Amino acid sequence: MREEYDFSQSVPNPYVKKLKKQMTILLEEDVVDYFKELSEQTQIPYQTLINLYLKDCVKSQRKLSLEWVN
Repeated sequence: MREEYDFSQSVPNPYVKKLKKQMTILLEEDVVDYFKELSEQTQIPYQTLINLYLKDCVKSQRKLSLEWVN
């Protein structure tokens, strides 16, 4: 190892905004099953598929339409 390193030419990490945050979320079993099935078809991990779907919702500013039925 060197005694000192020169970081004067360093640049900020361009991927820092793309970092993911681990969290716990409760999903209904049928929702998880749907994405797991889709995962088998697409060969993409189901967590990635869920993230891609949610990112698409954010990008398109999709709003949830709720109707309560008695």
